[in-house]
Amino acid sequence: MDKELTTLHQKVDTLVEQMAFLTEQAQSQQRRTQEFEELKADLIPIGNQLVHLTIQELEEIGTEFELEDLLYLLKRALRNTTLILAMMDRFEALMGIADEVGLLGKQVFSTVVEELDQLESNGTFAQGGELLRSLSDGETLGDLNLALRAFKSEPVGDPPSLFSILKEISRPETRRGLNRLLKIINALGSPRGVNK
Repeated sequence: MDKELTTLHQKVDTLVEQMAFLTEQAQSQQRRTQEFEELKADLIPIGNQLVHLTIQELEEIGTEFELEDLLYLLKRALRNTTLILAMMDRFEALMGIADEVGLLGKQVFSTVVEELDQLESNGTFAQGGELLRSLSDGETLGDLNLALRAFKSEPVGDPPSLFSILKEISRPETRRGLNRLLKIINALGSPRGVNK
């Protein structure tokens, strides 16, 4: 009898567990149903508003839009699917090239900045500035122009004699020019950065 009572208790416990499980499932189903009803209640006004706006927009188009036009457009898009896919592939390839060019541009820009920094640290820009300041001086440009004209002018007749060259050296203009020429030669022969 005790054995039957124990078996009966086990069956009752199993039934209680199953009833608890079924109750939990029913409550879960009820919650889902309630949530769905709430979602439906929220979406219906939004759907109605969307339909209303669509109707308004289509009324603005009026007679310009016909269903046949939409069907024609859809058919044409379906006929040209391969062309559209090829165009999209090319566009993706172009985007890849644009990315590569962007990376390359950054590298080139970085290299140029490094080179300019190196030139600045070497003093190239300072020397260039000094050269431009010297050239902007009217007298320097005039001297260079006279020197180039004299260099380009071809001597006429026989080469000058030693006596005529010595006679030219006695002139003050020639002595000043020789003095300047000697300063240029000294500056070119001196170590860089040393001004005499």
